[in-house]
Amino acid sequence: MTQSEWPLWEVFIRSKQGLDHKHVGSLHAADATMAIQNARDVYTRRLEGISIWVVESKHVHASNPDDAEAFFDPANDKVYRHPTFYDVPASIKHM
Repeated sequence: MTQSEWPLWEVFIRSKQGLDHKHVGSLHAADATMAIQNARDVYTRRLEGISIWVVESKHVHASNPDDAEAFFDPANDKVYRHPTFYDVPASIKHM
Protein backbone atom coordinates (compact mmCIF):
# COMPACT_ATOMS: atom_id res chain seq x y z
CA MET A 1 0.00 0.00 0.00
CA THR A 2 1.45 3.34 -0.99
CA GLN A 3 1.14 6.50 1.08
CA SER A 4 -1.46 7.89 -1.34
CA GLU A 5 -3.65 4.84 -0.61
CA TRP A 6 -3.54 5.12 3.19
CA PRO A 7 -6.99 5.29 4.76
CA LEU A 8 -8.37 8.43 6.38
CA TRP A 9 -8.62 8.45 10.19
CA GLU A 10 -10.73 10.74 12.39
CA VAL A 11 -8.92 11.99 15.51
CA PHE A 12 -10.52 12.65 18.90
CA ILE A 13 -8.64 14.19 21.85
CA ARG A 14 -9.65 14.32 25.51
CA SER A 15 -8.28 17.46 27.08
CA LYS A 16 -7.00 17.75 30.62
CA GLN A 17 -10.04 19.79 31.61
CA GLY A 18 -12.73 17.76 29.85
CA LEU A 19 -14.45 14.46 30.38
CA ASP A 20 -15.23 13.70 26.76
CA HIS A 21 -13.22 13.31 23.59
CA LYS A 22 -13.66 16.02 20.96
CA HIS A 23 -13.10 15.66 17.24
CA VAL A 24 -10.02 17.68 16.30
CA GLY A 25 -9.36 16.65 12.72
CA SER A 26 -8.42 13.94 10.27
CA LEU A 27 -5.23 12.40 8.93
CA HIS A 28 -4.02 9.61 6.68
CA ALA A 29 -2.09 6.68 8.16
CA ALA A 30 -1.30 3.09 7.24
CA ASP A 31 -2.73 1.61 10.46
CA ALA A 32 -4.14 2.53 13.89
CA THR A 33 -0.74 2.65 15.58
CA MET A 34 0.61 5.08 13.02
CA ALA A 35 -2.62 7.12 13.22
CA ILE A 36 -2.24 7.51 16.99
CA GLN A 37 1.43 8.49 16.68
CA ASN A 38 0.68 10.99 13.92
CA ALA A 39 -2.29 12.38 15.85
CA ARG A 40 -0.06 12.90 18.87
CA ASP A 41 2.51 14.74 16.74
CA VAL A 42 -0.04 16.88 14.88
CA TYR A 43 -2.78 17.58 17.44
CA THR A 44 -1.07 17.54 20.87
CA ARG A 45 2.11 19.53 20.31
CA ARG A 46 1.32 21.82 23.25
CA LEU A 47 0.30 19.08 25.72
CA GLU A 48 -3.41 19.68 24.98
CA GLY A 49 -4.58 16.16 25.69
CA ILE A 50 -4.43 13.15 27.95
CA SER A 51 -6.09 10.62 25.63
CA ILE A 52 -6.29 10.08 21.87
CA TRP A 53 -8.86 8.07 19.93
CA VAL A 54 -8.55 7.35 16.22
CA VAL A 55 -11.32 5.84 14.11
CA GLU A 56 -10.99 4.88 10.50
CA SER A 57 -13.36 7.22 8.66
CA LYS A 58 -15.10 4.39 6.83
CA HIS A 59 -16.38 3.17 10.21
CA VAL A 60 -18.07 6.48 11.10
CA HIS A 61 -21.76 6.59 10.23
CA ALA A 62 -23.76 9.79 10.50
CA SER A 63 -27.27 11.08 9.97
CA ASN A 64 -27.95 13.20 6.92
CA PRO A 65 -28.18 16.94 7.76
CA ASP A 66 -30.96 17.27 5.16
CA ASP A 67 -33.08 14.91 7.29
CA ALA A 68 -32.50 16.79 10.56
CA GLU A 69 -36.05 18.11 10.90
CA ALA A 70 -37.70 14.72 10.53
CA PHE A 71 -34.95 12.90 12.39
CA PHE A 72 -34.79 15.10 15.52
CA ASP A 73 -38.23 16.75 15.79
CA PRO A 74 -40.09 13.72 17.18
CA ALA A 75 -38.25 14.16 20.49
CA ASN A 76 -39.76 17.61 21.04
CA ASP A 77 -43.14 16.15 22.04
CA LYS A 78 -41.61 13.93 24.75
CA VAL A 79 -41.07 16.25 27.72
CA TYR A 80 -39.59 13.46 29.83
CA ARG A 81 -36.56 13.38 27.49
CA HIS A 82 -35.68 16.97 28.41
CA PRO A 83 -34.79 16.97 32.12
CA THR A 84 -34.76 20.76 32.37
CA PHE A 85 -37.19 20.68 35.29
CA TYR A 86 -34.83 18.76 37.60
CA ASP A 87 -32.72 20.54 40.20
CA VAL A 88 -29.09 19.45 40.03
CA PRO A 89 -27.27 19.65 43.38
CA ALA A 90 -24.27 21.98 43.44
CA SER A 91 -22.07 19.09 44.58
CA ILE A 92 -22.45 17.39 41.18
CA LYS A 93 -19.72 18.49 38.81
CA HIS A 94 -19.49 18.23 35.00
CA MET A 95 -23.21 18.25 34.25
